[in-house]
Amino acid sequence: MNDVLVGRALAKRFGQTVALGGVDITVRGGEAVAIMGPSGSGKSTLLHCLAGIMKPDAGEVHLLGQRIDTMGERRRSGLRRTRFGFVFQFGQLLPELPAEENVALPLMLGGVPRAQAVRQAREWFAPLGLHGMEARRPGELSGGQAQRVAIARALVSKPAVVFADEPTGALDQQTGHDTMRLLVEATKHNGASLIVVTHDTNVAGWCDRTVEVRDGHLIATGGAGRAGADLAAGGAGRAGADDGFRAAGAGPMGAGGGFPVPGAGHGAAGDGRQPAADSGLTGPSGRRSA
Repeated sequence: MNDVLVGRALAKRFGQTVALGGVDITVRGGEAVAIMGPSGSGKSTLLHCLAGIMKPDAGEVHLLGQRIDTMGERRRSGLRRTRFGFVFQFGQLLPELPAEENVALPLMLGGVPRAQAVRQAREWFAPLGLHGMEARRPGELSGGQAQRVAIARALVSKPAVVFADEPTGALDQQTGHDTMRLLVEATKHNGASLIVVTHDTNVAGWCDRTVEVRDGHLIATGGAGRAGADLAAGGAGRAGADDGFRAAGAGPMGAGGGFPVPGAGHGAAGDGRQPAADSGLTGPSGRRSA
């Protein structure tokens, strides 16, 4: 697999506090990586630097071989919109918009006409077990349903990397289990890499690899979690009764890992596809991924 996202000697300070003290990390195409550590360890700062949300004081960040940490805010904003996807602890859906428009929002911000963006967004609802909920507003969704809408929003632009910051922190154990399985499977079948920040070993267990951050330093790495073997075996978690999560063979997690990805056929992040032209990063074709 190709290296999709690379951080080299990343350093960041807030006053006298060292948040990152020279961190090296590499994420490969299609890989799911958990970043663990206690509160204040620097794991969220590492995510923010890798995602272009903040600039490191020193070090470099490369996406698909091209440096991104030296970009201005406008170019990094375009990059976050087109090449990165985000899933947050509380979803951060816009309460005044229906679910389909929340999913379509990254496309519309990128210049895709509203009607086209909503059509593309709707394609994600059935695969994620959300059929019939397109017009519901966030307040009309359960916690698990809202996180699945957030997953769809993160993936609708066909990103190279999805960042998830405590994605199950606001969910009960079973719904969190279902959400993590769906997040890992949908991201992998979409050809994207996944970086999950968490303090929960159960969440980290869904990822292929775990790295631990303490006092701004990477101090340990772990081997494959249960995600690879579990997904390869085609097993499915128990359906969540409260939010309509579909069991294996009937919904998004069909037996054998047959996740029906909207727009399938796009190149995987690990096959050398390049960042979008409008983000300031151009590949051989210069084609925008939308």
